[in-house]
Amino acid sequence: MTARGLRGMTARQPALRMIVMSVLLAAALLTITARATAAYAAGCGNKEVTVVVDFTKLHGTVKTGCDRQLPSNGLVALQKAGFTYTFVPHQPGFICTIDHRPNPCNGAPASAYWSYWHARPHGKWMYSNLGAGSYHPKPGWVEGWAFGDGKPPRISPP
Repeated sequence: MTARGLRGMTARQPALRMIVMSVLLAAALLTITARATAAYAAGCGNKEVTVVVDFTKLHGTVKTGCDRQLPSNGLVALQKAGFTYTFVPHQPGFICTIDHRPNPCNGAPASAYWSYWHARPHGKWMYSNLGAGSYHPKPGWVEGWAFGDGKPPRISPP
C-alpha cells in the first residue's frame, strides 16, 4: 500500500493503519537485515582462507568459498573452498579451467587467463608473484582468481 492510500483511510480505521505501517516497517527491516547478512557471509573467519573466483568475463558471477583449515598452498585453498581446476596441457602449474570454465580450455593466452591475487580482509587486491602451488596463504587472508587479461576480481576482498 502506498502512502497516498494510507492518507485516504478514515479516522475510524486507526487499527488498520497501524497494522499496515507495522507490516511495511517489518518488510523494510527484513530487507536491510538480509542485505547485511549477505555482505557478512561473503568472508570467512580470521583463521580461515576466503577464496573469491570471478567468472564474470565468462558470463558468470563472482563466487566465494572458505578453506576452513590453513592450506599448504593456493591450489589446496582453491580446492578446499569447493572449486575444481585443471592445468593447461603440457604446462603443469598453469591453471586453465576453474569449475570447467572456460570450456574448452583455451590454452590461457595473455588476453584470457586465470590471474591469481591475494588480499588482507577488506584490503586491496595484490597480484601474486608466485604461482598458486608455491604460495602459502595466510590465516584470515583472501585468495582471488579472475578470468581475463590480468585484472583483479570485480569485488573488493571480503
